[in-house]
Amino acid sequence: MPTTRDYYEILSVERTADGEEIKRAYRRLAMKHHPDRNPGDADAEVRFKECAEAYEVLSDAVKRQRYDQFGHEGLRGMGSAAHDFSRMDPQDIFSMFADIFGGGGGFGRAGAGRGRGVARGYDLETEVTLDLRDVLHGCDRDVGFTRLDVCDKCAGTGAKAGTKMAQCPTCGGHGKVQQAGLGGMFRMVTVCPACAGRGQIIKEVCEQCRGKGRTPRKRGLTVKIPPGISDGQAVRVQGEGEAPPQEASPGGEGVRGDLHVVVRVKKDEMFVRDGDHLLLQMPISFTQAALGAEVEVPTLEGRQPLVIPRGTQFGAMFRVDGQGLPSLRSGRRGDLVVVTKIETPRKLSPKQESLLREFAATEDEKVLPESQKFVKRLRDWLGR
Repeated sequence: MPTTRDYYEILSVERTADGEEIKRAYRRLAMKHHPDRNPGDADAEVRFKECAEAYEVLSDAVKRQRYDQFGHEGLRGMGSAAHDFSRMDPQDIFSMFADIFGGGGGFGRAGAGRGRGVARGYDLETEVTLDLRDVLHGCDRDVGFTRLDVCDKCAGTGAKAGTKMAQCPTCGGHGKVQQAGLGGMFRMVTVCPACAGRGQIIKEVCEQCRGKGRTPRKRGLTVKIPPGISDGQAVRVQGEGEAPPQEASPGGEGVRGDLHVVVRVKKDEMFVRDGDHLLLQMPISFTQAALGAEVEVPTLEGRQPLVIPRGTQFGAMFRVDGQGLPSLRSGRRGDLVVVTKIETPRKLSPKQESLLREFAATEDEKVLPESQKFVKRLRDWLGR
């Protein structure tokens, strides 16, 4: 039966998410929960099928509108139930959404006896964590991951070394079978379910890969992260994904998938990132704000002098040109924006208190424009 969980919750997206956000979320979760990456994990397969069902609805403008308005009940009779994902083979689900995972079948099983051209392996995804200095200069990161490679003992066939594959008895070696349609009025030609379109079956399975033709292997490489990259963006390393699935390419022919290295940028204790700009809240004393001062502000590359003019107010912003982060496209650096935060002392010495009281006695609301405006508004309000 189709799931009754909230589709937005399944894909971990907001209800305001656009089509591209939904596609990216589905792609990420599909790669994470695919049964080939979680062998023997029934929960992963269930989550994988839930993601496919959610994407089928949320990627269709009409179905999404109905779902937003009426929930699951609004989808009855609209065709969303035509695909019972809980009963479908995960590979068939990938075939339905092949455009999401790259050309030629992408992340699914391209060339698996279906005339889709060159077989292509699955894409993989891993993460690296950077700080703002890494973003400023760019860096190299070592990443490790596990991928399914062609079994070296059976060369990807899945058959025991020294044995031969036999003709499939279901399709007679054709790779396709005919099925009767509604009322026997027509017939459909489909891929043979017994041999997955190969026309041959394995008599004795390879001991190393147990007939899958693929074995998990650890892989490590160094990835170059460009300056200016943002949190959530990914670096694609072409050809470092998995070999094509065994049913699509028994001998390992075809194109490997890609590795997507997703960047996570740590929260900085000093700066807040705003695109290519950096924001810094900097405390100054009320005497510095009143009299003006020259201070030093921290940057990612050291310190920079900054002049605070006389009469600076709380929240005033000052720009230090070229001390932000570089643009990923142009390389041009943004600015550092310093926001003043005027501190009021909590404890005063007797001398300080005496001087402030003496100063307070000389204050005139005429030289305090904000106070003058407030007093006027207060008088008008009280005089109603």
